Amino acid sequence: MITRETMERQQTWFYVMALFAGAWIGLAAPAWGNALHYAVSPVLAVLLYSMFVQIPFTELRASWSNQHFMAALLIANFIAVPIVVRLLTLVFPQSPDVLIGVYLVLLTPCIDYVIVFTQLGKGNEKLMLAATPLLFVVQMILLPGYLWLFMGSDAATIMKAGPFVEAFLLLIIVPLLLAVMTQVLCKKGGSAQRLLHATAWLPVPMMALALVVVVASQIGKVYNDLNSIVNVIPIYAAFLIIMPFISRFIAKLFRLDTGAGRALIFSAATRNSLVVLPLALSLSPEWATIAAAVIVTQTIVELAGELIYIRLVPGVILKDR
Repeated sequence: MITRETMERQQTWFYVMALFAGAWIGLAAPAWGNALHYAVSPVLAVLLYSMFVQIPFTELRASWSNQHFMAALLIANFIAVPIVVRLLTLVFPQSPDVLIGVYLVLLTPCIDYVIVFTQLGKGNEKLMLAATPLLFVVQMILLPGYLWLFMGSDAATIMKAGPFVEAFLLLIIVPLLLAVMTQVLCKKGGSAQRLLHATAWLPVPMMALALVVVVASQIGKVYNDLNSIVNVIPIYAAFLIIMPFISRFIAKLFRLDTGAGRALIFSAATRNSLVVLPLALSLSPEWATIAAAVIVTQTIVELAGELIYIRLVPGVILKDR
């Protein structure tokens, strides 16, 4: 019988299997893949609830007060990353419909499975948990500005505020409030306490389910736009190679301890593909198809990189002092 601890230790392999399962469903049964498109947002909402409810909100005050880490996190994600992304898109130029997908995914730091990989990579996952609301709010505020700066009138034409607000409310605010309510109720014991224990099983299977749904619903677009997709892979690969070293420099600049430094590396290199996908799908049809395919491709490349990161970051890039 599988235990929760075993499932958490082996979770990366669950995610790899989920990617293959999603690809198989999407390519072998396109009708099922198209139907799963409508499940993307609900599944992501449940996934984020399952993650938020594990956050010990009453114990995060010390993490929020780590101003050195928070400052380093903001500089890495919202100054260093945009500079690197802009330079990479100049070195590997893309058409505007591809660029919008690249910018959407690379300019937004991850707020979900980065916590998992930070823990696996021996970083301080509590700092990442504490930074989640800050990262999401800041990226939603700055992303339209970065798109306008990098794409000009093209971005102004295709981006709308509605999807950003909807994603924030449905994918963050509602799951977050439900998580806080669950924790408040669980203090009274009884069924709420049992519910809290049950939710501890959810993050890994929900992450795997999210990957199945996302890949199954979008893999057909990736396959149909293979020529464009191949062209963006060097951008994603270069980003994964460059960001850990820039992040390590920023960590040393702010004199972060080893755990915080590793958390910074994972945050700067891990992107928000699952949450920005609904934003891409809300674009006009001529933009949405290729943008969504570009984002899903980044997820596949990134997960392969994360499997390397969890060994390379603690073993080579930032060793124990």
